[in-house]
Amino acid sequence: MPLNFPVKPLLLAGSIFCTAALHAADLTVPTVYCADPQVLLAAKTGLASGSAAYQPAFKQLVTEAGRMLSLKPASVMDKKQVPPSGDKHDFMSQAPYFWRDTNSPAGKYVRRDGQRNPESGQDSDSGRFQKLCADAHQLGLAYYLSGDEKYAAKAAELLRVWFLDSATRMNPNFKYGQGIPGETEGRPTGLISARGLVQLVDGVGLLAGSKSWTAADQSGMVDWASRYLDWLTTSKIGQGEGAAKNNHGTFYDTQVVALARFTGKNDLAREFLLNAREKRIARPLEPDGREPLELARTLSFDYSTFNLRALLDLASLGQNAGVDLWHYQTPDGRSIQKVAEYLGQYADPAKPWPFQQIHPAKRGTLAELLLRAAGQYPQSGLQADLKLLNADEVAQNAAQLMFKTVGIGAGN
Repeated sequence: MPLNFPVKPLLLAGSIFCTAALHAADLTVPTVYCADPQVLLAAKTGLASGSAAYQPAFKQLVTEAGRMLSLKPASVMDKKQVPPSGDKHDFMSQAPYFWRDTNSPAGKYVRRDGQRNPESGQDSDSGRFQKLCADAHQLGLAYYLSGDEKYAAKAAELLRVWFLDSATRMNPNFKYGQGIPGETEGRPTGLISARGLVQLVDGVGLLAGSKSWTAADQSGMVDWASRYLDWLTTSKIGQGEGAAKNNHGTFYDTQVVALARFTGKNDLAREFLLNAREKRIARPLEPDGREPLELARTLSFDYSTFNLRALLDLASLGQNAGVDLWHYQTPDGRSIQKVAEYLGQYADPAKPWPFQQIHPAKRGTLAELLLRAAGQYPQSGLQADLKLLNADEVAQNAAQLMFKTVGIGAGN
């Protein structure tokens, strides 16, 4: 796409965004690891030239990012409880599906799959960390696309408090994730709360060029990520999560690959991506696209879409690292495409989900997944499946701004 366009003011809710001041020198390919850098550049170029195609997703993005500007930065120090280490700088969370057994004199906890114990969400670092990752990414994306420094300033503030400032920063480990009271201090499954680091490092990359994000900030973030990556790949908890065969293992791989790329360990990233062909596609998937380990859950639709999200992230990470997982297929047809096609048929609200799902299936979660998959598999029926979902939700999805999409919105 040519960059010598006439730059116009971008009007949004009565305000003129800084995109009006963009010039060709600002239109550089961003350093990201999961999102498609060329799509991001095309979106920024299109917005600056006044293209209407990107407007629904962009308007939704900056509306949500605007709400974040008044946020009080979160920290692991916010919790009242103290981790087993005695150091509040350590992350701590409680296993969500474990409940106190009222029939047990010792108050033992028992597992109820799919039934979230409200106790686990009280004073937990898990929700705070996941929100931080999402917010920092969204603010970074809003900054990159609009050029408005206020979004970068807020993202930088959130990142410094959680990762960099000595009084509030998190230690680079998840030793005490998803602990079970009276049984274990932490488990490999607790690492699922760290899956947002994939988007977070993209958010950091999108802050490049901002006066609010300094070279010292970047160096500090890379140092934290390096130390966490070392713990992630060498600790018993980290290796335990890597051995998981279901969505936990897939999300573990996305973390390792994203952080390895972010810290310059490209050989490690490539090793995990190549191994993923067998570990995350050939072994756990069925030729027709079913995911047996996710279908065994009481929330089988939710976990099937959850693992597809991890597979799409892994394939996107691979695309940027020169490993093609999008088109990897076993001789009997096991592939990411088949998973997307299998789930895509359930975008139709009239088509019942045939497996156990103890809470109503959230079919709207398919919007981003099918948008991204349709961009990679234009000859499939995924575009038709997308049309069965809420049109506004699809058009406003930020995937339009970050990934190749086909048939709907900005990715045409």
